Amino acid sequence: MPLQFIAESVKCVAFDARLFATLLHRSQAAMSQSTVNPSKSPLEATRDSYVPEIALRAPGQNAVIWTLWLTYGAFYFCRTNISAAVPGLKGSIESGGLGLSAAEVGWILASLKIAYGVGQFFNGQLSERFSPRIMLAVGMFGSAALNVLFGLSSGFYFLLFVWASNGFCQSLGWTPCIRVVANWIPVVHRGHAIGIIGTGYQITLGLTYLIAGQAAENFGWQGALYVPAALLAFAGLFMLVFLRESPPEISLPPGGGSRSGPAEWLHHSPAPREKVAISEILLLTLTNPALWLLGLSLGLLNACRYGFLDWGVTHLMETKQLRVDKATLQFFVIAIGAAAGSYLAGWATDRFFGSRRAPVICVLMAMLGVLAFIYGAEAGHGTAVTMALLVVIGFCIYGPQVLLVGTAPADLARRGTSAAAAGFVNFLGYMGAASGDVVTGYYASPEHGGWQTVIYLWAAWAFAGAFLMAFLWRKTGER
Repeated sequence: MPLQFIAESVKCVAFDARLFATLLHRSQAAMSQSTVNPSKSPLEATRDSYVPEIALRAPGQNAVIWTLWLTYGAFYFCRTNISAAVPGLKGSIESGGLGLSAAEVGWILASLKIAYGVGQFFNGQLSERFSPRIMLAVGMFGSAALNVLFGLSSGFYFLLFVWASNGFCQSLGWTPCIRVVANWIPVVHRGHAIGIIGTGYQITLGLTYLIAGQAAENFGWQGALYVPAALLAFAGLFMLVFLRESPPEISLPPGGGSRSGPAEWLHHSPAPREKVAISEILLLTLTNPALWLLGLSLGLLNACRYGFLDWGVTHLMETKQLRVDKATLQFFVIAIGAAAGSYLAGWATDRFFGSRRAPVICVLMAMLGVLAFIYGAEAGHGTAVTMALLVVIGFCIYGPQVLLVGTAPADLARRGTSAAAAGFVNFLGYMGAASGDVVTGYYASPEHGGWQTVIYLWAAWAFAGAFLMAFLWRKTGER
């Protein structure tokens, strides 16, 4: 702790030194500029030219990014773990399962998506007014408790209710994180920052397959729920200790008024966040046509995405006759491509496309459609081929996904509604995910077409999402 305190102190001193030097340089420039343009005082010219620089240099940005990386990533321990439990839900009562049909399992999976989407919509509005740390804590501890309850339960309708409640708790994760990102990171670096954060839930996605699969094999299907719940609870404690919601802001005078000296400019105090009525936030969100296109595209992507995530292990078990631990051991590699796609897609939009997100989203979704066809033809013919395809599929799913759920909504939101925009887009996205689970569960049955029909549907959804994103090809956010 003493070493950490000293390190933080050095950072703050370095920051203030840079601040003083920059202010001195800008003040000199402003003095000369004011002789040319007397309508602006040197004070106003300095303030106007300096504010963007402050936004890029708030100390502690890296710590916040990595705290959010772990915080949101941990939510996936109690979301995608259900894929390792699906074979047990479908298994016979005599073998320790619950004897549910594929259609019933599809509805249970969909219930989380529906509740998650509705929760995203409302919590996106609430995230603009309430503490992100409190919302995250409620979501993390609530989700962990509900996973334990699900493992102790039986009966289709009660399981439906419990897993839907888990979906609502899960919805308390992303929009508070986006609120914190918007507080700390300017738009020109937001794609990179959210790309880093996005790799967190790709890594926990892969870890969840491994942990839940091994737990299900050793402790029964309920183990896939109990062990991840403990991990999420520990992550919730970490978040409460380390997350800081907003940076210290520089209090600047409004234009040469009562504040007379630069010493007062250096006063660090969190600026009060202006309270905007929820009705106004809702109106600004619903009347933004770009958000509708993002949401519909995300819905189609999520229908394909959760086809792989929720049903992929069952698909491998039924097509390759594998045990759950072996199937999850193969399937976890999707997280390798997912992590690479999440990071590189955000970086590429900032580096090569001037922070335009649509071109990368469109191209990767079109590639996903092609890869779904190839996967349907090749999966089950060899372990190496299957795993290689899953790596590339993970890249093409999560590259566009991390842009659609956070970066693009934050960019295209109207002023001051970034969390609400992300919540609305995620609401539409998870309505698509829920529909995809129900449709996949129905057509996965041999009497309705089987897995080959399901693969064709996944590909069609990816192509349709790419088509919609083409309409936003040249759209970029405010800087």
